Amino acid sequence: MAFHKTFQKLSDTPVLFRFLAGFAALLIVFLFLVLPLWVILKEAFGHGVAVWYGSISDPDTLSAIRLTLLTAAIVVPLNTVFGVIMAWALSKFQFRGRTFIIALIDMPFTVSPVVAGLIFILLLGPRNGWFGPWFESKGIHLVFSTPGIIIATLFVTFPFVARELIPLMREQGTEEEQAALTLGAGPWQMFRRVTLPNIKWGLLYGVILCTARSIGEFGAVSVVSGHIRGETNTMPLHVEILYNEYSFTAAFAVASLLSLVAVVTIVLKSLLERRMNEKESVNEH
Repeated sequence: MAFHKTFQKLSDTPVLFRFLAGFAALLIVFLFLVLPLWVILKEAFGHGVAVWYGSISDPDTLSAIRLTLLTAAIVVPLNTVFGVIMAWALSKFQFRGRTFIIALIDMPFTVSPVVAGLIFILLLGPRNGWFGPWFESKGIHLVFSTPGIIIATLFVTFPFVARELIPLMREQGTEEEQAALTLGAGPWQMFRRVTLPNIKWGLLYGVILCTARSIGEFGAVSVVSGHIRGETNTMPLHVEILYNEYSFTAAFAVASLLSLVAVVTIVLKSLLERRMNEKESVNEH
């Protein structure tokens, strides 16, 4: 009844107001999404596909692409496992300190990525870091190297999977899991046949967001990478270096790959949202 009244009030809104609201929304999308994407593609392909391909196939660019993909390939599975474990513990069990842990999960959202990078420099720096000199004495280089980039990316992307699953698993409750255990299912069997099917769309949603952020992270990675060309530059860092060197076409060529990742992320995100909404509609009926 309340929904019906709300819908009635919305339908009674003046046509001019609805037109202006829709026009404003489309204008914002065009100015902040479509126009920047068009500019990137125009600059990237403005001198032809051959020049674009030459910029992408540059050894330093290929090194940046490989490092970016390697970082995402390590970070996303780890954060997926961490996120599922955290969501399971925080949504299925009640214990002291639970609220505090949930607040800690949100810390990467509230701390600037640059500050996060500085924290890792303070902790793992090779000279003045708290733990860095010890690792250096063992021949383990954590900062200004690939491990430092992976650690920083792990930190800034940690909440995505957990934050998608916690409310979903809390809403589902524990009845189905308890029923499975009562029927003789083991913990792994219960997770694989009961829990995982119920959270698979939310899990995929979190994984997509985590992947996109891993590939596009700049702030924290910029601090811990050392900007060693051909070794510790990810794609976003390489774009900055090329642009600062006035290699605009090459910079926009690499940026076009990052834009492609963004577009694919938006499409997959929309498809998963539609699938999740369809599932919710089926459950309500």
